Amino acid sequence: MLEMFEYDFMQRAFVAGIIIAVLASVSGTFVVLKRYSMISETLAHSALVGVAVGLVGGFNPLWMAVLFAIISAWLIEYLRSAFSLYSDAVLAILLSGSLAAAVIIVSIGGAFNNSLFSYLFGSILSVSSEDVVTIAIFGTLSLGALLFFSKELYFIAYDEEVAQTSGIKVNFLNFLLVSVVAVIIALSIRVVGSLLIGALMIIPSVSALQFRVGFLKTVIISLIFGLFSVVSGMTLSFYFSLPSGATIVLCVLVIFIISLIINRK
Repeated sequence: MLEMFEYDFMQRAFVAGIIIAVLASVSGTFVVLKRYSMISETLAHSALVGVAVGLVGGFNPLWMAVLFAIISAWLIEYLRSAFSLYSDAVLAILLSGSLAAAVIIVSIGGAFNNSLFSYLFGSILSVSSEDVVTIAIFGTLSLGALLFFSKELYFIAYDEEVAQTSGIKVNFLNFLLVSVVAVIIALSIRVVGSLLIGALMIIPSVSALQFRVGFLKTVIISLIFGLFSVVSGMTLSFYFSLPSGATIVLCVLVIFIISLIINRK
């Protein structure tokens, strides 16, 4: 089993995958509690627009993905709070619009190649040393922000109105949360893919919630599930020549099914 670590690309992929698993699991718990699960899919499609712009315009696709995901996250939160629109409606609108924009940009630029395909479904071969450093730096900052405001975010997730009347800066923290989620998703698409990152962020948290053991323990269980899924998925991907992103997601789904069976009562 350890022979796969003889390859540099697998070492980079495992480092990036473990960081992403930690970030996605922790942030996913807050997202699920806020009933905001579809934001991961929406921001993933927005990040894909950034990738398309990067590939067509000759910019760094990863940086463009981060930029477009953050802009989309801010737009989602602004529309939700300023116009009192339903969250699911805003997410559906942005998701459809982002996907359409990405397809048009790629079609005009003729950039639908293996590079874009790796961003759609993830590819461990495409993770460079620069990507690992970028993921580590921004991942640390994102995780630090989540942990620093964890109590406030937890309060807002359960009752936003009470949190507002208690003096918590709800609008600021909502924008912070969606910004952090946007960064995490944009950083993750190299390993998991834009079409699959939502599963890695949401399913471990939903699986952990089945155990009904309190917030902190739920986050820890979600983290364990996320790490196990990434390590198992990448191992299976290497030895059976399977797509890394899809294999990771299937591992997460297996964990979800097992958690349902264990907690069926």
